Amino acid sequence: MPRESRIFYGWYIVAAVCFITTITSGLAFYNLSVLLKAFVVERGFPVSLTSAATATFFIAGGFAGVVAGRLVDKFDPRAVIVVSAALGAVCLFSVGYLYSTWQLFLFHAAFGAAYGGTGLVSLTTIVTRWFNVKRALALSVAFTGLSLGGIFIAPFVALSIERGGLAGTGPWMAAVFFLGIAPVTWLALRGSPVQYGLEPDGGARAADGAPQVPVPSVTYAEAKRSGFFYAVSIAYLFLLGAQVGAIAHLFRLANVRDGSRTAALSLAFLAAASITGRLTGGWLLLRVKPRTFALVLMAVEGCSLFLLAFAGDRFAILACVVMFGLTIGNSLMMHPILLADRFGTLEYGRIYSMSQFVTMVGVAGGPAAIGVLYDWSAGYTIPFLVMAAATLIGLLVLMFGTRK
Repeated sequence: MPRESRIFYGWYIVAAVCFITTITSGLAFYNLSVLLKAFVVERGFPVSLTSAATATFFIAGGFAGVVAGRLVDKFDPRAVIVVSAALGAVCLFSVGYLYSTWQLFLFHAAFGAAYGGTGLVSLTTIVTRWFNVKRALALSVAFTGLSLGGIFIAPFVALSIERGGLAGTGPWMAAVFFLGIAPVTWLALRGSPVQYGLEPDGGARAADGAPQVPVPSVTYAEAKRSGFFYAVSIAYLFLLGAQVGAIAHLFRLANVRDGSRTAALSLAFLAAASITGRLTGGWLLLRVKPRTFALVLMAVEGCSLFLLAFAGDRFAILACVVMFGLTIGNSLMMHPILLADRFGTLEYGRIYSMSQFVTMVGVAGGPAAIGVLYDWSAGYTIPFLVMAAATLIGLLVLMFGTRK
């Protein structure tokens, strides 16, 4: 049980989530791009086939997220995360033994389910419950780990695979995934401040027993009848589909156009820009309306993907990567923030998980679409132009679908 201290316990949870997301992003989210290249080069799978397998990762993650959303609303979310971490470790250990097509798809499906249980639905729900006024700032700090994993873990995975292959890299990835998530989850995370007589943001209740800052209290049944819910979900279907598709192929795009050094730098620059953008965004959201900020991010992402379609040398590629990276963490953060601001935390796990499930159609389709378009056009120009157009569609849906 959290003890009274000068520091609100919610900030300890933020630190723990930051550490956990460093592990999950480094060995799952950013690692997908590295694994895609390894499966193509080392095992000889076609780019389109491997991209389709990557899509199953996100489909399975979407289904697992829906289940996780229901479970964390009813039970201790720590159990969901720990069991999922164990499954993810088994999956990563198996990459050294993966040679056939069915094994490739099974790996991505099982690993996607593990990521869905250890990922955004469970962790975002916990942080959202602990903060109200400073929710954007708390989420921006907590999910800085999503970028740190790209800086401190994914490049080393790429180097390890290059030197020792998938068989030599799998065991240590598995160990880091489980040991980096399970102990921290069980020792540091707590489901809700109410369970311990605390209030979000560390505030006290007013004399009438109500929180000092009133918050929405909308059920899932009410939320799913709202046009706002569908507008946000569909907008992020297009936005995150384009974003994840670009991330999954970014390492290979840079490698094809300017070599392995630029490819490795692109991951580091992407993650560093994401950290800068996310922390700046958390501060700006104390002053700017979430909807306005989300629309600006979509516009910037669309421009960056358009420019990446034509970037050919190291300077141009890295400049576009930085521009793209500034939007990544913030865009991912804005999806749950928009929902929490409108619907509150009463049944937030179900609301966010179902909205995220809708976005999984785009997230799963993004990498596969780029792979198919790459094989068809023999390059990355057309695929990234299509992703830029998808981002623009998302912007228009959010702009016109969330007007009051």
